[in-house]
Parts: sequence; structure tokens; C-alpha cells
Amino acid sequence: MIEDFNKNLSSSKDSLDVEDAYLVIGQGDIGLEVTNSLAKSQKKVTGLARGDRQCYDLQHGSEFLQADALKLSADQVKTFTHIAIIVTPDNYDAPNYKNTYLGIAQHFAKLEPQLPHLKQVVFISSTGVYGQDNGEWIDETVTPKLPEREASQYILQAEQVLQHAFSARAVIIRPSGIYGKKRLMRVRKAKEVDKEPMPNCSWTNRIMDSDLVNIIAQVLTSPQSDKLKPVYLATDYQPVTSLELSTWLAAQLNSSTPIAHNDDHTMTGKRLHSNIPRDWLQFPDWKSGYQYILQSI
Repeated sequence: MIEDFNKNLSSSKDSLDVEDAYLVIGQGDIGLEVTNSLAKSQKKVTGLARGDRQCYDLQHGSEFLQADALKLSADQVKTFTHIAIIVTPDNYDAPNYKNTYLGIAQHFAKLEPQLPHLKQVVFISSTGVYGQDNGEWIDETVTPKLPEREASQYILQAEQVLQHAFSARAVIIRPSGIYGKKRLMRVRKAKEVDKEPMPNCSWTNRIMDSDLVNIIAQVLTSPQSDKLKPVYLATDYQPVTSLELSTWLAAQLNSSTPIAHNDDHTMTGKRLHSNIPRDWLQFPDWKSGYQYILQSI
């Protein structure tokens, strides 16, 4: 892995004199915010999506390219120095993950010889690529065990394709469970009066959506790209069981307390060691994040 990460470093240095230009592939909730964040910071950025521009609230002078990432030509992207791939499938079955994540990775791997100015490819993956599911502690040095979920297998394969093609220029960001003001599934569940019984010890990991946007922007705009890590675990510093999180939320909302499976103490899930710098996170733990959300809803 170290050898792969250092491969092609010289080609990255050769393009340092080119003006930085950013392409953000995917203008969903996260991709759009990354595009607008870069534009607000006076970066030359283009957001790419298949829909019409009017479908996306692009701000601060950012450009827009309507295109299918699977059909991009080298001529369309050869002027970009930084490319972020922040995509979601049309629906959540395995074939769509294969087409979207793996398909785009393979397409860009083929284009690589024709992209002389490219300094960096940032791929937004998922901590779902870790097949470990018995409460293990996971850090950036841990090799993912093959996940059972076929869709996650395709995301892991996409990582590997990009790492092989772009070596040191590829940075993988693996977000954990994303939450935010518009991502309130846990809050809605905590409000339910008749709650389903929950496992005693099922570990989960959280990242606020605004923190994830900042992490991606920080990686893309780092003035010392050679010091970036090949893989970032985009998660806060405090794993929590679903039961503890739901119990705390229910108390804050004056809702009924979740019921645990008293006879089931099997440990599931995983506990992630974040390697995100502290100053990249506004919310270093789930409690501070949900307190912020509850104050605003």
C-alpha cells in the first residue's frame, strides 16, 4: 500500500504550476454543499450532475456541467486538477452500486493517461466497506474484511481501482453514519411512542453532514497534498451503541425509553478510531451534534 501510495508522485509535482480547478461529480446533498463551499472560498469549481442546472442551488459563482460521469471524455475533464467523486446510486440495489461507484471508478481509471494536470482524485466511499461486525475497533491501518453486503463490495472495489490507477493522487474518504438537520431518522425513531425492542450492544458511528462537507473541502484544498493520508475515516471521536443513542435522544424529547433485548448481549457493529484532525470537526462527538440539531428543530 505504501509503495502504491507513492507511485506517480512525480506526475503530481509536474502539474503544480497549473491553476487549480475543481470538479465535483455528484450534486446531491453533500456534493452540492462541497461545490458551494469551494466556490465561497474563491476556488474555481464546477459541479457535475445529470440533471438540469436549475435543479441545483449552485452559489457563489460556481460553474455547472450537465453530463453523465460514465460518459465523460478526457477532453471534458483534462483541465481539472482536482476531482471529487461524491455519488449515490439511482436506487439502493447492488447492480446500481456496481454501475455507479465501480463504473465511474473504472471509467476514470481508463482516462488517467489523458489527464496530465490531475493532482488529486478524492473518492467518497463508506465505512460499510469494513466487513468487521463484532464490535471490533477499526482504525486507518486495518484492512477491510470483505463485507457481506454486495453493494459495499462494489464500493470497496471502486476504491481499489482508483488507488491502483492514481496511486498517491487518490484519497479515499470513508464516512460513517451521516446525520444532520435534514437527516433525522434517529430523531424520528426516538419520538415514536411504541418503539421496537433494540439490541443491547450494537455499535454505531456518527458524522455530522456539515463536518463531512468540511472534511472533503479540507482534503481537496490542502496546501500540502503530499502529507494527506491515503484513507480518512470520516467519523467523530465517540462511537455509541444504538441503544445508548436512542435512550439519550428519547430523554431529550420526553419520549418513551427504548426497550432492550434483555436476553441478547451479542456485540455487533464496529467502533471506529477517527483520524480526522480536530480542527476539521465542529462536532467531535454525537452528543454535541444532536444537541445542536435539537435546538434548531
